[in-house]
Amino acid sequence: MNWIKVKNYEEMSRMGAEKIYRVIAEKTKEGRRVNIGLATGNTMIRLYELLAELLNKNRIQLNPLHTWNLDEYAENSGSAVSAAHPLSYRKYMREHLFRRFDPALGFSETNIHFPDPAAPERFDHELESAGGTDLQLLGIGFNGHIAFNEPMEKTEISTEKFAELPSRLIRLKPLTIETNRRLTAEGEDIVPEYAVTMGMKQILASRHLLLLACFPEQEKPLKQMRSGKPTPELPASYLLNRPDSEIVYCADVISLE
Repeated sequence: MNWIKVKNYEEMSRMGAEKIYRVIAEKTKEGRRVNIGLATGNTMIRLYELLAELLNKNRIQLNPLHTWNLDEYAENSGSAVSAAHPLSYRKYMREHLFRRFDPALGFSETNIHFPDPAAPERFDHELESAGGTDLQLLGIGFNGHIAFNEPMEKTEISTEKFAELPSRLIRLKPLTIETNRRLTAEGEDIVPEYAVTMGMKQILASRHLLLLACFPEQEKPLKQMRSGKPTPELPASYLLNRPDSEIVYCADVISLE
């Protein structure tokens, strides 16, 4: 794997946008389908703005682009939260990326894919049938989770079995709920207790993994990654076994030396 240190959030966002743009442009210019895995959160906001600018400016036809989001919040009943929910990831993606695309480029709502908490196995089947993601964008939780694959004790699950976990409905850890309440819910107690997440198996099957980090609280799990090996207690550590994975982090808030 490759660790890339950048100066700040703007440089991280620009680098991430350019990497994703190149994958999309290369395939779509040849008329080939391209599958891009997307993440949400404050980390990705500027990246999506820059990515849309690049695609629009260079007139990249987006008919072949399919997007596969990592996760979505769920109600206690097991259904996805409404797209009108303040924290809905469908709402987030529409506001920060999809609405920015020039309509003339041909991106279609039918090319947007989210896991369904009522039938997560269908998402896995569709993604596999589509050939998997060409690039998967990731963030890292303050407890080391990727997507909503929360840490598990090694007494609960083996290292090998954790890597094979499919997309599924899960109950979020208290730290994740509190972090999201503070960072994305403006302190309001509106963070759902449940979410549907893309599985570790589907994430790790991507042809390229790109993880971005820009919060001081992410320094600890990143340091644990650098000094360790894959473990279910730190889900992001599974990127260590992937030579084609990249971690881009902001040196103004994170020090890994």
